[in-house]
Amino acid sequence: MTRYYFYAFRTVTLAMWLLGATQSFAMESALALREIYMQRVDRQLAVPQQEQRFYAEQLIQQLHQAGLDHLHLPPQYVVLVDRSRHVQALLLFWISGDGLAEFIGASPVSTGRRGGFMYYETPTGVFDHTVANRDFRAEGTENALGIMGYGTRGMRVYDFGWVSARRMWKRGEGEMRLQMHATDPRYLEPRLGSVQSMGCIRIPATLNMLFDHYGILDADYEQAMTNGRRFWEIHMDREATSWSGRYVVVMDSNRAERPEWSPQPSLQMRMPKTKKPTIAAPVQR
Repeated sequence: MTRYYFYAFRTVTLAMWLLGATQSFAMESALALREIYMQRVDRQLAVPQQEQRFYAEQLIQQLHQAGLDHLHLPPQYVVLVDRSRHVQALLLFWISGDGLAEFIGASPVSTGRRGGFMYYETPTGVFDHTVANRDFRAEGTENALGIMGYGTRGMRVYDFGWVSARRMWKRGEGEMRLQMHATDPRYLEPRLGSVQSMGCIRIPATLNMLFDHYGILDADYEQAMTNGRRFWEIHMDREATSWSGRYVVVMDSNRAERPEWSPQPSLQMRMPKTKKPTIAAPVQR
């Protein structure tokens, strides 16, 4: 598939997502997002119920360690990421008013790998998504290898600010800007499910759009807009739910082997090597 036809196909696919999202998908209950997830997210993982329960317990444990009592949190969506190199998965949960963690859906991701200068191990912990670290949107520009580090134009980049993380190119800790974002649709999205990033969390474009359209992590933005603030990065045609959350939790299950429900992606497509003159693009994470 030529680059022109590939991106034309990708543009049509994302446009169809947006058009479909306007067709009476306003949620009457928090768990209705399960069906929407199944219909709208094109890269999914079929997590067995036993594994769902395991990760629900891990999520509650991580929240408690961060000083957050799940029994006293308002009902909300919470994102959990397992950075284990044998898993590389994102699981979306809804925490009910009774403190139950209900599984919504799961998709492959890519977190930090060992590499060259400025590569970090994606840190574990609970990260708060707030207006103190404003999000932005991808410009869709390509770097010298023809790669769009943040994905196609308009993809939202979720920013969690500067965090401490283990350096992967030398010993010790350093400071990195933790972000969660889409990635290059041709070369990098097919690699989701394996460690690839410089430390950030790469997710499928359609999952990025689901989070964005339904305000899954926008609790703090919603509160700020209620108080009169406006944000250029927030689309006004979105359908924010009543259960917007604010937390992304990163853990490491330290599995010794890959589970069947999280298959290893094909890495046969080689990354481009021919450099070409281009407009400077943000460093891909």
